[in-house]
Amino acid sequence: MEPYVKITGLVAPLDRANVDTDQIIPKQFLKSVVRSGLGAGLFYDWRRLPDGSPNPAFVLNDPRYSKATILVARANFGCGSSREHAVWALEDGGFRTIIAPSFADIFNNNSLKNGVFPLALPDDQISLIFAAIAKHPGYRITVDLPNQTVSDEFGWSTRFEIGEFKKKCLVEGLDDVGLTLMHEDAIAAYEAKHPAPYPE
Repeated sequence: MEPYVKITGLVAPLDRANVDTDQIIPKQFLKSVVRSGLGAGLFYDWRRLPDGSPNPAFVLNDPRYSKATILVARANFGCGSSREHAVWALEDGGFRTIIAPSFADIFNNNSLKNGVFPLALPDDQISLIFAAIAKHPGYRITVDLPNQTVSDEFGWSTRFEIGEFKKKCLVEGLDDVGLTLMHEDAIAAYEAKHPAPYPE
């Protein structure tokens, strides 16, 4: 997966709590077994009116946020059913970072394994970000993962906590396959000592 080191991006505000995976990517899009193209289904039921036309009231349909790479929301983001497609849809929709006070455990793990950073900040810091978005058109923030800081160009900055192993995986772009391949020599040596029981 693509490494996540230091990212500066336009921030889109999704001022909702309990954003569940059924809304992030509705069930009709789960037939896909590939990641590409899922961005078209991202928040589909919120983005679209019953007749299929764009919903002008939904914030991510606002042209101001069409290039956003950071999404900020309220507590318990990613709750609901366990579907890795939710993270794939967010990534395909251009988001590398989701900032919220808290995340559902399964969504949090799926995000980290797919290179999307679920960044947890306290409620008061989240409120400051929403206020800054409203005040500054084109508001951007910088997430510096090695130094564990979030900042903007207006002087705001805060630190965040993350486990060292999770941090290493994101910074080095290591998903489960990448972690396994770090032991490729040991795997090859083991396989050499244990011939396949049913050789071709």
